[in-house]
Amino acid sequence: MTSTTNSAATARPPSRRTVLAGIGAVPLTMGTAAAAPRPERPDGHDHAPTTLLRGAELVLTMDPALGEGELGTLERADVLMRDGRIAGVGRRLTAPAGARVVDVSGMLVLPGFVDLHNHLWQSSIRGGCAGQDLYGWLADCNRATLPRIGPEDMHRFVRLAALDALRAGVTTVVDWVHPIPFDTSEQYVRALDRTGLRFVYAMAHDADDLDLVPRVKKELLDPLPLASAQVSVHAGMAALDQLRRSREIARDLGLMLNSHVLENRGDREQEPIRSLRAADALGPDLLMNHAIHLTDEEIAEIAGADVRVAHCPLSNMRLASGIIRLPELRKRGVKAGLGHDGGTNDTSDMFNVMKAAVGLQRALHQDAEVHPTIPAVLRMATLGGAECIHLADRIGSLTPGKRADVVVLDPGTLNFAPRFDWTSQIVLNGQPGNVSHVYVDGRARKARGSLVDVDTAEVVREAERAADHIRATA
Repeated sequence: MTSTTNSAATARPPSRRTVLAGIGAVPLTMGTAAAAPRPERPDGHDHAPTTLLRGAELVLTMDPALGEGELGTLERADVLMRDGRIAGVGRRLTAPAGARVVDVSGMLVLPGFVDLHNHLWQSSIRGGCAGQDLYGWLADCNRATLPRIGPEDMHRFVRLAALDALRAGVTTVVDWVHPIPFDTSEQYVRALDRTGLRFVYAMAHDADDLDLVPRVKKELLDPLPLASAQVSVHAGMAALDQLRRSREIARDLGLMLNSHVLENRGDREQEPIRSLRAADALGPDLLMNHAIHLTDEEIAEIAGADVRVAHCPLSNMRLASGIIRLPELRKRGVKAGLGHDGGTNDTSDMFNVMKAAVGLQRALHQDAEVHPTIPAVLRMATLGGAECIHLADRIGSLTPGKRADVVVLDPGTLNFAPRFDWTSQIVLNGQPGNVSHVYVDGRARKARGSLVDVDTAEVVREAERAADHIRATA
């Protein structure tokens, strides 16, 4: 764990909480002799290895040991990032020599959002098949479009969607990638890597191409420090042999399995839970997406196996798929996080996802206290998501020693102000436009409301060119 020498303004003994947060008791004037801290450069180009976020009005650490309550809230606090890690959280921290100091007074700081389920290439079909359910959308938009996307156009669509997620405060995305050729995978991964997102490349391949899984991992993902892999599968008895082979490959490589399960009530005919059971795939290394139509017995079974769940409320609403039994899953102790789900989310907005997750359950149960509560849904969007993919030791909270994936929100906007209950306002009032700064692994990817080193107009033009290409081949 990275440590630093920080200071408090008074000489009172540090509490357990302040010690854990990296706050010492040395006066500021006694720090190591050093040059004055550098201000943040206006163009955001300087990726300094050490950055101090100074004077946030509110910090949500997601670590109860680093603040008050279940979300670990601290008022008027600083966050120190060094060498890609959180080095300290607390009040009046000392800026190390050469550190960039970013004034975040009046702002809110929290961990970056973890998007547990996406299909970034589906930016190519945003808004498409809007009057259809899952099966109609899959037939007329999803399956009709993917074969027409070549490697270069795939790069353009993925980059557009990944940057959209990043600007909205997503710092980690789990991308469920449909079967594509190796050269297209190269461009897909390159597009993700260019954005600076932390990403999990969850790859699906046809039965004849399963040998591509270890190749993509070894050649494309392993060299990238922000990348990791999963094996995506289709659960169902008709594809049991392929499911078993995928499970064996995942175990050999030490990877999680990632599957859509019971998104639509019609999926029941495929017997997905039975197939996962038969393939010995039910366990903590399985991430289920949607999991809407589980029975009581199935909920008990996946809870006993410690299966994880990605909840995608906006997509479920768009496709008339149903409402997940989230309170029942929580009662059984199932770990769950939140996802956008590609083209049927239509844009990246984790604030809207959180609000929908809360609102759907309240409307269904007519109970304002039903799970998820406001604090619970904020946890689902951050640390809860990290727990689902075995990354909670690295991301999801502002605990010193974890990777520095951090979001700064500006509440001084027409949609957010005035202050009443800022924690609730993050969920109920927040919008991507409130995201002022985004740091991934301690590097600024968005600063003062703009993506760093990105010509967004050019990104859009390139995506429009790609869209013209696939329409021309229709």
